[in-house]
Amino acid sequence: MITRFLLLTGAAPLALGALSPAYAADAAADVAPEQTTSVGTGQSDNDAIVVTARHRNESSQAVPLAISVVGGDHIDNAGAFNVGRLQQLTPTLQFYSSNPRNTSVNVRGFGAPLGLTNDGIDQGVGIYVDDVYYSRVASSTFDFLDVGQIEVLRGPQGTLYGKNTTAGAINISSRQPTFTPEGRIEVTAGNYGYLQAKAAVSGPLGDKLAARFAISETRRNGTVSNITTGTKVNNLDNLGLRGQLLWRPTDTLDVTLAGDFSHQNSVCCATVFAGYVPTQKAVNRQYPAIYKVATGQAYTANAASQDPFNRVTDLDAELRAKQSLGGVSLKAKLDLGAGTLTSISAWRFWDWDPSNDRDFTALPITTKSQNPSKQQQFTQELRYNQHSAALDFQVGTFYYYQVINTNGYQEQGAAATKWLLSPNASASNPYNNNVLDGLNSTNTIRLTNTSWSAYGQASWRPLARLTIQPGVRVNYDKKSGSYDAVVRTAAGVVLDPGLVSTGNATQKAQLGVLLPESYSPSFSKWNLSYDLTLSYDVTSDIHAYATYSKTFQTGGINLNGVPADAVTGLPQTQYQTVAPESVQNYELGIKTQLFDRKVTLNLAAFRTDIANYQAIFSANNAASLSTLRGFVANVPSVRSQGLEVDFSARPSPRFNVYSNFAYTDATYRRFTDAPPPVELSGGSTFSGTDCSIPTTLKAGVSPISCDISGQRLPGISAYALSFGGEANLPVAIAGRDGQVYLGADGNYRSSYSSNATPSAATTLPGYTIANFRLGWRSDRNAAGVGIDVFGWVRNAFDKGYLEQLQVAPNSVGLLVGNLGDPRTFGGTVKLTF
Repeated sequence: MITRFLLLTGAAPLALGALSPAYAADAAADVAPEQTTSVGTGQSDNDAIVVTARHRNESSQAVPLAISVVGGDHIDNAGAFNVGRLQQLTPTLQFYSSNPRNTSVNVRGFGAPLGLTNDGIDQGVGIYVDDVYYSRVASSTFDFLDVGQIEVLRGPQGTLYGKNTTAGAINISSRQPTFTPEGRIEVTAGNYGYLQAKAAVSGPLGDKLAARFAISETRRNGTVSNITTGTKVNNLDNLGLRGQLLWRPTDTLDVTLAGDFSHQNSVCCATVFAGYVPTQKAVNRQYPAIYKVATGQAYTANAASQDPFNRVTDLDAELRAKQSLGGVSLKAKLDLGAGTLTSISAWRFWDWDPSNDRDFTALPITTKSQNPSKQQQFTQELRYNQHSAALDFQVGTFYYYQVINTNGYQEQGAAATKWLLSPNASASNPYNNNVLDGLNSTNTIRLTNTSWSAYGQASWRPLARLTIQPGVRVNYDKKSGSYDAVVRTAAGVVLDPGLVSTGNATQKAQLGVLLPESYSPSFSKWNLSYDLTLSYDVTSDIHAYATYSKTFQTGGINLNGVPADAVTGLPQTQYQTVAPESVQNYELGIKTQLFDRKVTLNLAAFRTDIANYQAIFSANNAASLSTLRGFVANVPSVRSQGLEVDFSARPSPRFNVYSNFAYTDATYRRFTDAPPPVELSGGSTFSGTDCSIPTTLKAGVSPISCDISGQRLPGISAYALSFGGEANLPVAIAGRDGQVYLGADGNYRSSYSSNATPSAATTLPGYTIANFRLGWRSDRNAAGVGIDVFGWVRNAFDKGYLEQLQVAPNSVGLLVGNLGDPRTFGGTVKLTF
């Protein structure tokens, strides 16, 4: 594929010339505006960064909301080719992914529960590409494709965007078709066999029709060695295609038809050993005993073989993270003189085909654990924007329809009986017959999700410097689905849930590991959101604003199973639906430009209070029987508050620097019935709420629940910082004027909890990552060709760090982690014409 791609990119200039016979003529045709390219978040090549956050072109400094802007060229230079890399440039954005389906994208700590994805729960951070809403957060793991600019909007955006988003929005603008021929080619090679190639061509197909086509492919060998299989895992294998047609029949109408397709097929996502902590489970069923059987050696804490940054794993199950994403959209934009009417119709799909090792060990305990899923969505948005000296306003309506079909499968292996039931099997023990080997569960999940809304926002200027901006949204959501888990023995015998109390010892033991369930939840509700922003222009370069928002995160349904009654084995239906979150957000901000706009300094202080916060729970008490890794339920109250500072300076065209800082204090305000931390899990009996560590409970006893009010929410660092800069000198090479440049960027984040119930064992340390690049770029010559050649090194000091921690199931005390990338280096050649 790479070879074919390079041949394609080599032919790109010829293809561009074939777009129109007017290629060599003076290109006086209209050119679709492209987003201003920023050098760093908050600083551009020009005096102002043009954004479309409010669906009109305006300076980012004039928009009364907290917004981070990253230009396409800066994204390429920093190697931020997906949302996971983008978080290194925007400190208030958090990204966690144990695999593409189990991905969370949060802003200021909110957006999606950290942990397993649940089909029946919506995300709180909206991802939009050219105004099209992407409902599956797995799309954030794909490569950016021909991106012109990315805007990260912080805080609720329900009165501004189609789908209600309570935490923020990521607004991605791709480069648009142009009536002036242009193109770009980029090829990158690096260590670990890294190879990335990108190309895009654009130009006229006639007087009224223009086209743009882009392709991207990324390959990289695995960065983790699997000693069980003798292979390298966690590789990259990404392909992306995007085509657009722009029809401009009159000066007042643009119609854009776009289609895209992306595919990933990686051997992913292996975890590594991250630690062991004793639990309340029997000692001979915890990880040291498992390790001894798997390796033939005694477990030794802090041994070299237990160092996660040796980048070694020992998983025995097949690993696969195969997914395809794509769709088509039709966008029509009509200039009516006083205002603009825009219609966006889109259909999208997502196909997910995984394979995981969910016992996280080299033993065949859980040999298969996968949830292949197929999703389709249709969206229709219609909005009207009008601008005048005294009043701007936008009104719109948005319809969303989604269908998901997921067919999960889990199977237990030959080692399951020993480690899940009876490590001391004997001839007199009924479990000696390996009753779990081949036990399996087929989980059929269905969801139909419908949403409709009407929204509006106005900007009224009663005084020259004062703007009053109210907004309102009316929203209706309806979800209906089903969860049907059928459990069979190795012989194909179907187990009934009633056997939990009436079955023999073997059947009860089997149902204690995999439990059949069947239920059909539904949810529907109307909601009203509103906000009010007051902004004041102190001077032409100093803007202050204050915002209050009252909004909601739509309710949902649990489609991963729910806890079952310990006596009847039937699902506890009170857990099948999840109440909406009630969100109140307060924000104060000031945006300034100083020293003839050579320095930009923006500050934002915020507080977000959420009632009925949606979080991941695990059943762990005497009244419930559950083999679940997690289900979603409501926490009474949480709060996030903090301060964000964006700074950039461009004292001359030869030098620029930027730094973005975020302090975030995100805590549970009231959570009295939280599941115990991993140290206190695994008891065979339950007693009280004493959750002190070290515990005073007897071995084999776990607390019924814990009061963690006041403790930190998972996944959020108190302090996060991104920074960077670039210096250049004029240097001509081979008769071409250009510049030699040295650039650097990096990010820091302090420690954070990686589990819903925090503890010392599940807290990850902070880390700092630094990246450097050195290169030469030329001005465009008489033929209009520009060259950029640079070498780069990312994670230059080879900092070993874990992006996410996971607690292995069955309370064996094993902690595993998802590794960040090691030091990588290489070179890039970029041509623009």
